Amino acid sequence: MNTRISVILLLFSLLSFKPSSELTVNGIVYNQADQLGIAGVSVLIEGTTIGTLTDAKGRYTIKLTPGAKFLIFSKLGFESKRVAIGAGKQLDVTLIPSVALQEITVVEHAHVKKRGAQTLMAYSPGLHVRPPSSPFYMQHLPSTEDYQKIKENGFVSPKKEPLSTFAVDVDGASYSNIRRFINNGQLPPKDAIRLEEMINYFQYNLPAPQNNEPVAIHTELSQAPWNPHHRLLRIALKAKAIDAAKLPPANLVFLIDVSGSMDGPNRLPLVKSSLKMLVDQLRKEDRVAIVTYAGTARIKLAPVWANEKMRIKNAIDELDAGGSTAGGAGLKMAYDLAREHFKKDGNNRIILASDGDFNVGPSSNEDMETLIEKERQSGVSLSVLGFGMVNLKDSKMELLANKGHGNYAYIDNLMEAKRAMISEFGATFFTVAKDVKMQVEFNPAKVEAYRLLGYENRLLNQEDFNNDQKLGGDMGTGHIVTAFYEIVPKGIKEPYIGSVDPLKYQPEKSAFVAKTSDELLTVKFRYKEPKEDKSKMKQVGVLDKPMQLAETSDDFRFASAIAEFAMLLRNSDFKQQANYDALINRAKSARGADSTGYRAEFIRLAESAKLLAKSNDIAAKE
Repeated sequence: MNTRISVILLLFSLLSFKPSSELTVNGIVYNQADQLGIAGVSVLIEGTTIGTLTDAKGRYTIKLTPGAKFLIFSKLGFESKRVAIGAGKQLDVTLIPSVALQEITVVEHAHVKKRGAQTLMAYSPGLHVRPPSSPFYMQHLPSTEDYQKIKENGFVSPKKEPLSTFAVDVDGASYSNIRRFINNGQLPPKDAIRLEEMINYFQYNLPAPQNNEPVAIHTELSQAPWNPHHRLLRIALKAKAIDAAKLPPANLVFLIDVSGSMDGPNRLPLVKSSLKMLVDQLRKEDRVAIVTYAGTARIKLAPVWANEKMRIKNAIDELDAGGSTAGGAGLKMAYDLAREHFKKDGNNRIILASDGDFNVGPSSNEDMETLIEKERQSGVSLSVLGFGMVNLKDSKMELLANKGHGNYAYIDNLMEAKRAMISEFGATFFTVAKDVKMQVEFNPAKVEAYRLLGYENRLLNQEDFNNDQKLGGDMGTGHIVTAFYEIVPKGIKEPYIGSVDPLKYQPEKSAFVAKTSDELLTVKFRYKEPKEDKSKMKQVGVLDKPMQLAETSDDFRFASAIAEFAMLLRNSDFKQQANYDALINRAKSARGADSTGYRAEFIRLAESAKLLAKSNDIAAKE
């Protein structure tokens, strides 16, 4: 009888129990030093990847998972804290600034001493300073970051411009850079947002090329989520994947910026960790050299076989930051070294690790473009790894990679380094198709207007498509490139399309209208084999048969959510009905298997940006 009563009581208790997944905890994270709320604090459920960020006033809200017992609070410049959740719904937390970041008073006169790998700085009596290499100090310096100005693509009539032409872009630097801003409690600068790089950061499930061709093309047409009266076309290129053991031998030159601007925990130490990860991926037939530059350039390690891993890693560990930045001289020396040990059938590549802050010798973007255009004729490619904050010269880094037949990744943390150096090793450093360009011809009988989303700094003249002297983008093994066009169907009038008065002195040029064709458009792309100078062309027609958005692939819906997110971050003139809730819900429904967790991370990032945008709106009204 007692056993039966116990079982009944247990059943009642289970029925009345509400799992913690239904509970929501909120609170404020304060700085112990001034009792003000801290923006951008990571709040993570212990043992999971589920978390959120505090808003501009330090506030957060998080939905608990079953069995959740502790929250982890962390932010660069503060000591992390593990806090028991308890029974209440309000949980306020105070974080302590890291000991290394406390203000110090220096009483000696200004001088600089070198002690091992550490720089000690002293200033005039009574001056309160923070250690210059501390993350807190760097975050609160006036920003000198530099981004290329982006003039967003508008809608175009196919009767005026039937062809849209651009070079593909496989870079993902913009996404990881934007992530850095949002994780630090800030919305990114408008010109830091390159929509195509945000989309191309992610991997998508596409069939591989057939018949040993290097690239395959895929299209998908539906309605635009932010305007159901418009079409949204996804064009995706998939490069063939090559087994790592079959990759051509590599002749690599690590070009490492060791100037004073690279001093700091998220700079040279992160460079060292990243490059050592890369060394671990190399084979005995690969060769590595190291060139460094500060006030001058020098060869730190003459070329050695990659199986001498400890020798290479020791040379990397010995690096120390200090001095000015002779980036141009470093590039010249690296190209000379790469040419000297050139592998005819190999992968000849310079890997530049820097914040892009060149200040000695040739240093302007124009100087760098001239240098790279001359040097790339040698067959040596240039890949760029960007590091640091506050003074990141993003515009220069992107230019170097674009002009140097390479790609650009921004490394904001060790996990991003792992992604670039290990997970996407082949895609990052081994080209299977070069000078890839795309051209789309729109049927004016079906299309009132069209707009290319992103690729503003990769646009080409229509005649450049057939000109093999004009650069395209390079695709590495397994790389995927996605582009979106927003299309206004024929007969739909929109105020932002614009119009031009009839010409007075000459007749209007009438475009031929293919009324009998069911095609909405034709997509063409060109590419060169890695060792060839003559391009090949492929093309595919797209019928005017859009799918319902709910019937499209997970990849289409997820990538469209990223595009919508980018338009909101930019406060685009063409965002129309875009909103955070819609894109977040669509991304959640299209998350798929997500073995890497990157899609879940994007959803959390979008949720954090929504909070920051809302907080900024409230602050502006106050």
